[in-house]
Amino acid sequence: MQCATSRARKWIALWCLVAPAFAAQPAEEWSALTAQATQAYSRGAYAESERLYASALALADKFESQDDRLAATLANLATACRMQGRFQEAEKLYLRAIGIWRSTPGQSPSEMAAALNNLAGIYRVHARYEDAESLYREALALHEKELGSESASVALVLSNLGGLYQDQGKSDAARGCYERALGIQERLLGPDHPDVAATLNHLGDLFRLQRRWADAEPLYHRAIAIREKALGPDHPQLSDSLNTLALLYAARHKYGKAGELYQRAYRIDAAHFGPAHARIAQDLNNLASVCYARRQYGHAEEYFQQSIAMYERVLGPETPGLADPLLNLAGLYTARQRFAEAVGLYRRGVPLREQVLGADHPQLAEYLEGYALALRKTEDYAEAEKIEARATRIRVRTALRAGANAGQ
Repeated sequence: MQCATSRARKWIALWCLVAPAFAAQPAEEWSALTAQATQAYSRGAYAESERLYASALALADKFESQDDRLAATLANLATACRMQGRFQEAEKLYLRAIGIWRSTPGQSPSEMAAALNNLAGIYRVHARYEDAESLYREALALHEKELGSESASVALVLSNLGGLYQDQGKSDAARGCYERALGIQERLLGPDHPDVAATLNHLGDLFRLQRRWADAEPLYHRAIAIREKALGPDHPQLSDSLNTLALLYAARHKYGKAGELYQRAYRIDAAHFGPAHARIAQDLNNLASVCYARRQYGHAEEYFQQSIAMYERVLGPETPGLADPLLNLAGLYTARQRFAEAVGLYRRGVPLREQVLGADHPQLAEYLEGYALALRKTEDYAEAEKIEARATRIRVRTALRAGANAGQ
C-alpha cells in the first residue's frame, strides 16, 4: 500500500477589508488602529493584525449596531483569525458582519462580498461545498453589479471558485474560472501582482493533479518569483507556492528537491505562526511523506504523529485535513507490517477523507483497499469483505461513468 500523496493546502487567497473613512464621525483612534492592523496583515504579521483589530473592535462596539465600521472591523478581525487557522472564531465574526450588512441592503456591497468570499473559503476547507459555492456566487454577483465583470475583485472570487470546482473533480469548470481570473488580473494588475501568483498556483495545481508536469512547473516557478519580489523571501504566501512545487517534485520522485522546499516552507510558517497552527500540521505531514518515500521510516513516523497531534490540538479530531496524516501513517504501518495500528488509523481517516471526496470517488477506493488489506492481516475477514465490496462498487461505478463519457 503506497503512502497517500499529500494534497496541496487549500489556503484561499484572501484580502483584508479596508473600512471606509467617515468624515462626520472620524473616530480617530479607531481609524488609526484599523490602518495599523491592515499594514500588519499586508506584511503577513497576522497575530499582530489580530490584536490591533481586536482593539479596534472594542471601539467599534460603541458605535450603533448597524454602523458600517462595526461590520468592517468584525470582518477584518475574522480574516486575521482565519489566516491563523482559527476557523470557528472567524466564521462567527464573518456571520455577524454579514448579518449587519444584510440588515442594511445596498450598504458596502464590495465589503460584504469580500466577507462572503472569505467565509466561503472556510466552508471549502471543511468540505461544505454547496454552502461555499452559494457564497462565492453571491459574492460574484455583488462585485459584478458594483464594479463590473472585469474587476480585480471579480477575478479573485473566480480564482477561489475554481479551487472549489477543482476540489470536487470538476476540472473543466475549474480551468475556466482560473483562466478567466488570470486574464482579468494580468490586464488590470499587471503580470507581477501577488493576486496573479495565487491564480498561477491554482492553475498549476490543476495541471499537476492531471500529471501535466511540464505545464505545471513553470507556473509554480513564476508564482514563486512574483511572491518573492512583491512580498519578500519570508512571507507566508510564499510558503504556499513552495509547498505546491514540492508536491510536483515529490510526484516525480525528486525527493531531494521536494524536501528542501518543504523545509523552507516549514521555516517560513513556523516564524509567522508559531509552533501550533494548521499550516505547521500540514508542513509536518509533507515532510513525513518525503521521509517515507526515502525509506526514512523513523523520521516519517515521528512527523506523521506530530502532524496528527497538531491537527487535533488546533482544529479538533474531526477536521477533514486530519485525514492526510492519518491515512499516510496507516500506509506506513501497513508497509511495516504493523497492521493492528494501521486498522485504527484507517478507521478514523477513511470517513474524514470521504467528507472531502464523496462516497464514490475512485481515490476513496484506494484507501478502502488499504483498509481491507490491514483488516485481513489482523484476521478480521468479515469486516474486510465488507470494505472490499464497497471498494469494488466504487471501481465499477467509476468504470461505468468513464465508459459513458467515452461514448458521448
